[in-house]
Amino acid sequence: MIDLHCHILPGLDDGPATLEESLTMAEEAEKEGITTIVATPHHKNESFYNVKKAVTASTAVLNKELKSAGINVQILPGQEIRIYGEIIRDLGNEELLTLGGNPLYLLIEFPSNYVPRYTEQLFFDIQMKGIIPIIAHPERNKEFIQYPDKLYRLVKNGAATQITAASYAGRFGKKIQRFTDKLIEANLTHFVSSDAHNVSSRGFHMAKAYERLQKKAGTDFVHYFQENAERIVNGQHIHKEPPERISIKKSFWAYFK
Repeated sequence: MIDLHCHILPGLDDGPATLEESLTMAEEAEKEGITTIVATPHHKNESFYNVKKAVTASTAVLNKELKSAGINVQILPGQEIRIYGEIIRDLGNEELLTLGGNPLYLLIEFPSNYVPRYTEQLFFDIQMKGIIPIIAHPERNKEFIQYPDKLYRLVKNGAATQITAASYAGRFGKKIQRFTDKLIEANLTHFVSSDAHNVSSRGFHMAKAYERLQKKAGTDFVHYFQENAERIVNGQHIHKEPPERISIKKSFWAYFK
């Protein structure tokens, strides 16, 4: 398995504080069958600032330590970029990393409570640069939950999305899990990743997520998500099925009040 979203680099954000904790995370990932992890420390989220140079340097150090420890997990560099208006400028300034070395994709995080008004224009501008924005964990954004057509429009216009394995496995509660199911059913998501921060409260849960996906949606969906992750690390374009609007009964929203 390939994990495209993970906070495994030591001391950069709210992931592991030490190298030893990073190695423990990598050991846990290997047990789950994860062979490649894209390290995505937070960037520009008001608390953490991790530019391209710092992330690539930390990734190189961790790969060296993993090899010495005999842990068969490869780390690739990336960032989880909190959406902000100067993304285009900072791409030109070499501050930002595309995902896993693939020049075609950028992982972007939204605030948990809303979608900034400038999102559609910014995403258009990013795509005009030949880069596809990937929205991190849309299932945990309150505005997408309440107004799923906003996510539909972004995906229809070319964006991709990544759901969190823990959300799909039910670790964030039944409400989030139900909405994650609907995103999959409507072809509004394209990757399953861990967003792991540690091995206790924010673990990987990738094996559990894929096990549930196999039971609920079948082998084709498992292959779809896994192949898209492989395409990211291989520098290729991903597969995308035509998105559909989510039709939700009023009773569904009661779960989120």
